[in-house]
Amino acid sequence: MTVTVVAGNPKPGSRTLAAAGQLAEQIIGAPADHLVDVVTLGPGLLGWGDEGVAAAVKTVQGSELVIVASPTFKATYSGVLKLFLDQFATGDGLAGVVAVPLMLGAGPAHALAPELLLKPVLVELGATVPVQGLYLNQESWQDPESSAAWLEKWRLVIQSLR
Repeated sequence: MTVTVVAGNPKPGSRTLAAAGQLAEQIIGAPADHLVDVVTLGPGLLGWGDEGVAAAVKTVQGSELVIVASPTFKATYSGVLKLFLDQFATGDGLAGVVAVPLMLGAGPAHALAPELLLKPVLVELGATVPVQGLYLNQESWQDPESSAAWLEKWRLVIQSLR
């Protein structure tokens, strides 16, 4: 299974990227094959035709499982992630890709953000999103207990899609 982590945090090498990588490893038992730290794609995200952005899009489209992660900004996903997702065609840009929405935030007030805001855009782009999105506290995401219940419920569902 080809697995890619996409992290849309405005800071390179963020805890969002680390949390998504950790989740991928918890799901499949190995590190992700590819990491797309969206902010490192730079100004090419502001238009179309940038080679680096096109390569990242192709990597995501060639994946079987993609963990799409963002910090919570103003109760939604980040603008840099939005710029990256705009590079995919509506309807079939993520066809054949299983996606898992993941968001980190400061507290429980936005716990439904992955499900209400990130999941619908992934589905609009053609991804299959067979599980609930995961919301993790930005201070405790490293604690295995923070995702244990979610993994117990959804890991086998995702693994069965191989």
